[in-house]
Parts: sequence; structure tokens; C-alpha cells
Amino acid sequence: MRKLERYPVQGRNALRQIYRTVSPWKGVKNFIFIQIARYCPSLGLKNWIYRRILGMNVSKDAAFGLMVMVDVFFPERITVGDNSVIGYNTTILAHEYLISEYRLGDVRIGANVMIGANSTVLPGVTIGDNAVVAAGSIVHKDVAPGAFVGGNPLRDMKKT
Repeated sequence: MRKLERYPVQGRNALRQIYRTVSPWKGVKNFIFIQIARYCPSLGLKNWIYRRILGMNVSKDAAFGLMVMVDVFFPERITVGDNSVIGYNTTILAHEYLISEYRLGDVRIGANVMIGANSTVLPGVTIGDNAVVAAGSIVHKDVAPGAFVGGNPLRDMKKT
């Protein structure tokens, strides 16, 4: 099960109340720098933006493919381990706004992890060291170290 913090809201849906939970200025600043990083061809500069401007914990030699979209409002809740590869157009979320509540959860991606293109990582999940996530997957639960998973719903892809 994902590790999430749940915050109920009263009245209008949670997304309509977003600026009670996060500064609009933080959202604008983060959006601008995330867009720069998404198109940036330099992996070093991209990682510098993630670390220094967005506050993410990005380890040495982590590599983010073109068009990766990290959480705009809570990027500081994302950790990516050493030598991991985040594939093209992957989305990594640390929040979700629903009608009657919003949820926050740290995303921990271990070392030597490969996340295939066009995947989505939901809030509150941990992907263990040396795991592989197949392209186009929805990571809605923790992934064990060394696992090979894929699909929607996420399942073990190793043949026994």
C-alpha cells in the first residue's frame, strides 16, 4: 500500500483549494524550472535544477530523459538514487488532489533503477534498488528491490 498523508477538506473540492496548501509563487517558479529541465539536453544542468532550485534529492549519475515531468507543487518529496534512469516522458507525482481530500506522499526511487518511457509514478511509493519498471506502467504500489514490473495494474513481469 502507498504511504500517504491524507488531508480532508471542507466545501469546494481539494484542487479548488490548492493555494491554501502551497504558495502560488512556488508553483509558478517550480513550473518554469521544470519546463526548462524537461527540454534541457544537459543531464548535469538538469540535475542541478532539480537539486538546487526544486529541492529534490537527486543522487550522483541519476539521469532524467527528455520530457520527464516531476511534481510541480512538491518536488522536494522526490528522491532518486545513484545511477538510476528515468525514461522519456515519465511523470513522478508526490501529490494527488481529490474531491474531499488531498494526499501527499514521498516518492523514493532507489539506486540502479530503470523506469521505462511514458510511465507514471504515484505518490507514496518506493521503488527498490536494481528494479526495472517497464515502459507505460502505472506505479501505484511499492516495487521490491531487483523486481521487474510493468503494466496497469502493475504486476511482476518475470517468468517463473
